[in-house]
Amino acid sequence: MKRKFLACVLSTCMVAGTLAGCGETATTPDAPTDGGDTVVDDTTGDGATTDTIEVEGAVGTIYVCSFTDEVPGMIQDYVANHPDFKYNVEVTVKATDGGAYDTYMANALSAGGDTAPDIYAAEAAFVLKYTQGDMAEFAAPYASFGIDVDAELAAAEIAPYTVDLGSNPAGELVALGYQSTGGCMIYRRSIATDVFGTDDPDAIAEKVGAGSGNWDAYWAAADEVKAKGYAMVSGQGDLWNVVEKSAETPWIVDGKLNIDPAREEFMDISKKLCDNGYYNDTAAWQDAWFADMAGTGEKQVFSFFGPAWLINYTLGDNCGGKAVGEGTYGDWAVCPSPVGFFWGGTWVIGSKKAAADADKAAAVGEIIRYITLDTTEDGLQYKWANGMLNDAGTKDSVASNVVMAKSNGEMAFLAGQNAFDVFVPANTYARGDNQSQYDEKINGLWTDQCNLYAHGEKSREDAIADFKTNVSEQLGVDVE
Repeated sequence: MKRKFLACVLSTCMVAGTLAGCGETATTPDAPTDGGDTVVDDTTGDGATTDTIEVEGAVGTIYVCSFTDEVPGMIQDYVANHPDFKYNVEVTVKATDGGAYDTYMANALSAGGDTAPDIYAAEAAFVLKYTQGDMAEFAAPYASFGIDVDAELAAAEIAPYTVDLGSNPAGELVALGYQSTGGCMIYRRSIATDVFGTDDPDAIAEKVGAGSGNWDAYWAAADEVKAKGYAMVSGQGDLWNVVEKSAETPWIVDGKLNIDPAREEFMDISKKLCDNGYYNDTAAWQDAWFADMAGTGEKQVFSFFGPAWLINYTLGDNCGGKAVGEGTYGDWAVCPSPVGFFWGGTWVIGSKKAAADADKAAAVGEIIRYITLDTTEDGLQYKWANGMLNDAGTKDSVASNVVMAKSNGEMAFLAGQNAFDVFVPANTYARGDNQSQYDEKINGLWTDQCNLYAHGEKSREDAIADFKTNVSEQLGVDVE
C-alpha cells in the first residue's frame, strides 16, 4: 500500500502534565503534491507508527524518530522540493504519553545498529537529557554535518535560548528548534473593554505590568476583573508556565535539589489565586480548561499565557468557532507578560552514527539546515511563519528573527492584530540556563504540592517536605 506520508494517521497528541504544561499540541502540515511515496507499517507492536518516504534511485535510508508527525512532515516537504535528494526516509512516530517516547528513544539510541536514529526530535520538557544529560553522548555537533554554526546562527538571528538548550556541555551546538516559543499574555478583548474601558494591547500591557518582572500590577488588575464577575485566569497552571521559566536557577545545581525563590513563590501565587477566587480552578489540557477558552466555563476567563502555538493549536481549536462571531474567535489580543518566559518547542538532533557516514552526514545536514537555519522564502521557517504548510493558513512564530522580520503575523483570531510584533520581542526574555534534564518530573511533583497547599490540605512546611521526599525517592537526587 502506498500513499502520501501525511495522509496517514499518526499520533499527534502531546500529553502534558495537568499543571506542568510541558508541550504543545502540534499541527500537521499538508502533504506536498509530489515527492516520495510512503509505505506504511502499523505493526510495530509497541504503539509506534513507522512509515517510509521512498525516493527513486535511493542510495540508502535515513532513519528519523519523532513524537508527533510535525518534523516528519517538514522532512517530507524537504524531499518533495529537492528532487536531487537520494535517500529514503524511514520515520517512526511514538507519542510522549507517560514517558513512552523517552523510553523508546533511549532504547533505540543505546541499541545502535544500522537502523538506529539518524535524526530525532526532543521536546522542551526533556531536550536537555539529549543535549546535556544522560543521552547527550549520541548527539553529534551540527558542525559535523557541514553546518557553519557561528555564521549561520548569526545570519538567521536565532533566538538565543534555543541555542542554550541545544548546546552540549562542551558548548557545541547539537540541536535547534524551528519554533520560537517566547510567551505573552493572551486576553479577551470584550472583557478588557468591560473592565478597563479599552481592549488596546498597549493599554492592557500597562495595566498588568507587562515587562515589570513582578506580579504587583497584575494582582491589582485581577481585583478589577474579579469585581466584574470574571476570572483572571483559568487555573493555577496558567501562571506556573510563566513562573517556572522565569526562575534564575535550575532545579538541580551541583547535583542537589535547588528551589529557586521564583519557583517557591509559586506557592503564594497558587494560594492567592485560590483564596481570592481569581480563577476557575481548572487543570490544563482538561475539558474545563478548554471550556474556558470557549467562554462556556464557570466564569468567563480574561487571560491565558503562552506562545503563538497556544493560539494556533489550542485556543484556536477550542474557542467554539472558526470565524469572527463564533464562540470567542476574534475576541482575543496579545500583550507582553508581566514576567518573561517560554513554553514548549521541538529541537532537531542529528546522531553521531549519521555523522560518521560522510555522504549521509551531508544529507542530514541539509535537512537540519532546511528546518532550522534556512531564512529564504523556500525554507521551512518562512513557510511555517506565513501559513504556507496547511490549508488553514496557520502562522507560527519561528526561531529566526530574520524570517520573522519579513513575515506577516496578522491573525483574524486576534481581530487583525500582528502577533509577531509581540511574540518576537518576547523571545529576548526567554532563557534556557535555568533548566535541567529532570524538569518534566520535578515540575509535576512541585505543582502537586502547591495545589494541596493552596487548597488548605497541607501546611507550607509539610508541602515542601513532601516535595523533597518525592524528589529524593523518585529521582534519587540529593535534597539537602
